[in-house]
Amino acid sequence: MHGIQLYLSSFTRRWLFGSGLGLLLLLALAPVSPAAAQINPLRVRTGLEELYVDPVCYGVLEDPTGELTLAQVQQPANARRFVRGDKTATNIEHTNSAYWLRLQVKAEGAVRRHWYLELFDSHINEVAFFPVADPTLVSYTGADLPLATRKLPYKNFLFFLPLQANETQTYYLRLKSTSKTSFLSRLRTEQSLADHFQAEYGLLGAFYGVLLIMVIYNLCIYLFIGEQTYLRYVLYVGSCSLLFLSEDGLGFQYLWPNQPELNQVVILGSPILLLLTFSYYARQFLDVPQRLPRYDKWLRVVVLVSVCVLLLDAIWLHLGWGFWLYLIPYGMLYYAAFRVWRMGMRAARFFLLAHALVALSVGFLILRKLGINTFTNTATVYSMNAAFVIEVVVLSYALGEKIKAIKDATIRAQAKLVKQLHKKHQAQDRLVEQLRQNQELKDQLNTELEGEVARRTEELRRQSDTISAQNRELLQANGLLALQSAAIEKLNTDLQRDLHQSQTARVLSKEVDFGEFSRIYPDKEACLVYLADLKWARGYHCRKCGHEKFCDGREPYSRRCTRCRYVESATAYTLFQKCKFSIVKALYAVFLIHTHKGNYSSQELSRVLDLRQATCWSFQQKVLDAMQRRRQVPDYDVNEGWTHVLLDDSVPVEEEQD
Repeated sequence: MHGIQLYLSSFTRRWLFGSGLGLLLLLALAPVSPAAAQINPLRVRTGLEELYVDPVCYGVLEDPTGELTLAQVQQPANARRFVRGDKTATNIEHTNSAYWLRLQVKAEGAVRRHWYLELFDSHINEVAFFPVADPTLVSYTGADLPLATRKLPYKNFLFFLPLQANETQTYYLRLKSTSKTSFLSRLRTEQSLADHFQAEYGLLGAFYGVLLIMVIYNLCIYLFIGEQTYLRYVLYVGSCSLLFLSEDGLGFQYLWPNQPELNQVVILGSPILLLLTFSYYARQFLDVPQRLPRYDKWLRVVVLVSVCVLLLDAIWLHLGWGFWLYLIPYGMLYYAAFRVWRMGMRAARFFLLAHALVALSVGFLILRKLGINTFTNTATVYSMNAAFVIEVVVLSYALGEKIKAIKDATIRAQAKLVKQLHKKHQAQDRLVEQLRQNQELKDQLNTELEGEVARRTEELRRQSDTISAQNRELLQANGLLALQSAAIEKLNTDLQRDLHQSQTARVLSKEVDFGEFSRIYPDKEACLVYLADLKWARGYHCRKCGHEKFCDGREPYSRRCTRCRYVESATAYTLFQKCKFSIVKALYAVFLIHTHKGNYSSQELSRVLDLRQATCWSFQQKVLDAMQRRRQVPDYDVNEGWTHVLLDDSVPVEEEQD
């Protein structure tokens, strides 16, 4: 700064004590604007390692035609048009124009190190560097040309400055870009560049390492548990990585150095892809479709419209205001997170915190886009990288907390289900005990009937022997024979009546009346519980995709596949599918028909169940068909229980979706 002040004082004294005629001649022939007259050269000296190019140290000339050459720019008429950098915009305001920068560098004393000029913005489509002192170092490069066109293969534009001791060198830069890029630049020595490269690439390596770890970690979790939220998070972090690779130029430097067209596609498409993946992830993470269904519809419409308009602007319109269109969907997503947090979702607070940091870094980016460089420094330039690292880590933790909350809720639901199953098992034990008592009663009755039949048979045998012995006396005792015949006839009548009563009691011993049956299955819920336990006794398998994990559906005791979301009710693929009357009566009807081996009339069924005979007949045919199909299976057992008939899956069912 002391050297610059001495230079300015000397220049002022020479100008004040100059001749009046020379001043008039200067004003007449070369009228220079105040801004152009005060452009100061950059001064480098021994011991100085780097120097920020302040706007007061370069001049700017806008070329709307884009056809001016270096010789034309150096002509006095055009040279007077250069405006000092702090008196005009410090970025490319009109994307159809070419911008010329004029920079002067003075070496104070011997130059012991090589100096380089670095342009920070790597998105400038065309860059031409003209050192007036050494035309052999003219360089033509830019984002539209392969990386090989750069004399130094670096992600930013880097140009060697040929400096001589105690001499002032003039350099021209011609810039043309399709976006409103800035003129930020810095002078560095080779030692400063080496130190800067080591620190910058180390930090960027750590940054991309964290992103890669997050991608691999969450992808492995998705492959293990199949939760789609993790896959959406992986897509979001991947699009973030692609955006940063295009923004900092590392993608063009290492991944596609010979494909500038692909570089432009990535630069234009990565922000749009990030918007899509972020909305795709954030909506599911915040459960917006379930918690805010009406707001979610508008949110999806805004995101899709924004994407279409951004694509149209990137491909055709090139209006330059597409950057502001990103703020609308991101703002709506942030507002959705706030509302979900107010509704009690604890994981949403991490979402709000992470994106508050990103919003702060985006604010610094907006200031740079507007040409306001007050807060521009290394920390603010790379603040978005740091904010995104914090964001991906915090969101990964928030995702884990959400999954843990879901797991806790599942454990509570399972505990409740275990209690219900315990109650069901108790009811089943009572039913088994009742059936055991019925079986004992049946065996007792059968034993008594067999003893009675044996006793009556023995009596009949003895009486028959008596009759045979008395046949010899029939001719002599007709009257006695008549009396004996009458006695035998009466005895046979009593025996037939007793046999009929015994058979009737044996048949009735298999029955349980509807009142007693209703105490075992009192309502529809008890029937559905029993039917669901019987149906999925060997575990759940989705009939659509074969998946074995499920959750509760909307209907009572239905099950929904966690992979394809196919819902199967407890009555699906059973005799009670599309049953038109009470499932309690239907279950009792199956019990009666199976117990009587199908020999139970529809009239009696109508009387017992208090239903129309036509309804009973139709359902009886359905049960008989199921019994017939059951007899044809290889594992059929004649003595098997009546519940085997219930799981008849021959009736087609419609697919259900939750």
